[in-house]
Order: sequence, then C-alpha cells, then structure tokens
Amino acid sequence: MKAIEIKKGVYWVGGIDWDLRNFHGYLTQRGSTYNSYLIIDEKITLIDNVKHYLAEEQLKRISEIIDPGKIDFVIQNHIEMDHSGSLPKIMELNPDAKIFASPKGVEGLPKHYKQKWNFQVVKSGDMLDLGKRKLHFVQTPMVHWPDNMVTYCPEEKILFSNDAFGQHIASSERFDDEFPFNIMMQEAAKYYANIVLPYSSQVQKALEAVSGLDIKTICPSHGLILRNHISEILKNYQKWSANQTDKKALIIYDTMWGSTRKIAYAIQEAFESRGYENRLLNLQSTHISDIMTEILSAKYICIGSPTLNNNILPTVASMLTYLKGLAPRNRFGLAFGSYGWGGQSVDIIEQILEECGFELLDQIRLQYIPDEEVLDELRKNLENQIQ
Repeated sequence: MKAIEIKKGVYWVGGIDWDLRNFHGYLTQRGSTYNSYLIIDEKITLIDNVKHYLAEEQLKRISEIIDPGKIDFVIQNHIEMDHSGSLPKIMELNPDAKIFASPKGVEGLPKHYKQKWNFQVVKSGDMLDLGKRKLHFVQTPMVHWPDNMVTYCPEEKILFSNDAFGQHIASSERFDDEFPFNIMMQEAAKYYANIVLPYSSQVQKALEAVSGLDIKTICPSHGLILRNHISEILKNYQKWSANQTDKKALIIYDTMWGSTRKIAYAIQEAFESRGYENRLLNLQSTHISDIMTEILSAKYICIGSPTLNNNILPTVASMLTYLKGLAPRNRFGLAFGSYGWGGQSVDIIEQILEECGFELLDQIRLQYIPDEEVLDELRKNLENQIQ
C-alpha cells in the first residue's frame, strides 16, 4: 500500500483494481487503476478519488504521508463513481474541507451522495492558491461527461488529466517508462475507442485548450503516469479525435453454417489484393470492445450476418448497437451475408451502417452456399470499389 512520489511533495495515492474485467461493457483484461493524487503544501490537497471498495487502500497510502484528516482541499475533476466513490470517507475525516469542481460537478455531486459538503465552483481560467503552488482549471465538458475538467500545476508542470490519456491497466509500475510501451499504447487506444470516441470534437477543443501549457508529466485517472511518452500520446489523440484512419479493413461477422464465413474470407482476399492491412474478426470469439479498438484506425468496416428469423444474429446486433453509440466517422461500410429464403439481414446491417454515416459499398447478399465461381466474381467486383 505504498504511496509513490511523482515530484517532491506530489504523490500517487490511488487504488489498483486487479480483478476488474468489465467496465461499462468494455472488456478490461488487464484490470485498472483509479488514480488519486496528493499535494503536500500549505493547503493539503487531494486530486480525485477512487472506487468505493478501494477507499481503505487509498487511505492507507495517504496515511504513509500525512494524517488523512488533515486534507484542506479536494479537487474533483469528474464525479463518476470510479473517481468519486471514496469521497464520502474522505469527507467523513475532513468535514470542513472544500471540494472544488466544475459547475456541472457541483450540481452532480450532491445528487450522487446526498450531502451538503462545502462545494466550490471553478471554471476555466480560475486558479487555486495552495501556498507554494497554484492550481489552474480547464473545463473539458463531454470528455467524457458534462462535468469533466482538468487541473494544471505550472510549478510542477503536471497536468492532472482525469479521463483523458487514460488506460485500463492494473500494475505495480506507476510510470510509462517502467512498463512495455506497446501494451500501454494498445490500452490507451482501447480506452479511447470504447469510451472517448463519441466525443472526439470535444477532445479536439480540449487539446487546443491545453496546447499552450508546459507539460512534463500527465497524471490521468486510469493507468500509467506519463513522463516519457507525452508526445506520442498527444499525437495519437490528435489522430484519433480527427477520425484519421489507416489503409486498413475489418471484416466482422458471425455465421451459422459457414456460408457467411466464406463470404468474409472472399472479402478479406479482395482487400489483401489491393494492399490493405486487414483483420477477420469472428464475433463468436472476439469481444466487441476489442473490435472497437481495431475500428479506431480502420478505413473500411465490413459487417456480415446470415438471416435468422427475418433478422440478424444477436452477436451482430450487439456489435452494431455498440458501434452506432461510439460513432466513428469518415469510414466506408459494407454489409454482407448469406440466406436461405428471406435474406433480410443484409438490408438491416446496411441501414445501421448508413445511420452511422458511413459511405456504403455495394452490399453482398448470397443464397445458400456460394461456390468458387460466385466468390471469385464477388472478389473482382469488390476490388473495383476499393479506393
């Protein structure tokens, strides 16, 4: 339960959730952390909190440094319960502490916890004097809730970024240079694709708002603290928020008797022949949150299902619902599938891809078991449409 010093007098005092495997329907194979930060100054300040069941873990870490009952200020960058769940225990020990949050934060926290704590509203441009340090606030609404904000400490050049730049990783390592870089970036991409992607326009505004800050350390609310790979994460956030894609195609499908699988493989061969990086993703064996991570960089999204009871398979319906909610932009879509006598599945998929705003390729709908001649014609027709 050791606290970790980030800079002189600035500590990580969060909680590690080793067992977490599901976060809002997003598969978190590596668990997560809920990061909380303690600043020792004339005013003892706690930035963000942890999930309620890790409150004691957080308090033990704080106790290594100071009496937890001596906290003067609490900065609540975000009210969601994985960031504020231990707030009642903190306030039980510090009933006179001031809680600083955005206007929406001060509106939401009493609704969560039914307490009349000493709330203080802060907005972009406001500053809080701790003594030797001053904290500056920047509102970042809808990254990813209306109340979100970030906090900057110019004396330490630290950005406490809340949900921005986070990753769901449980580890004993606290810093990006202590952990495999490729895994960290994979988890950062997954986090963006499954949580932040719908709010990409707001992310761009937030990036612009903090662009003038001298940042040497980023302290997010989940995952590793960034001190060596800040430029890489910022570059990727610029790319992801602009919905820029690579020369990459995804073929996402489920199948009953193998015919839709045959179509999927023929589609994959067409993209391969045009020099595209490609992925075949069977919904029976691939979680939708992992598929969304691939979608983050894919130009073509091809989705297939056989017809079942005049509809699509439940796995495909789940994927399409998830995809529509996360709202990627600037993609091409292709609906495909097989059928015996109804054939409604392809039109259903195509309608949802159109609702996603994708530019559509000619749909592929084949009856019963396609032979090699039919598949060869499919490949040639598709190759002519791929840009």
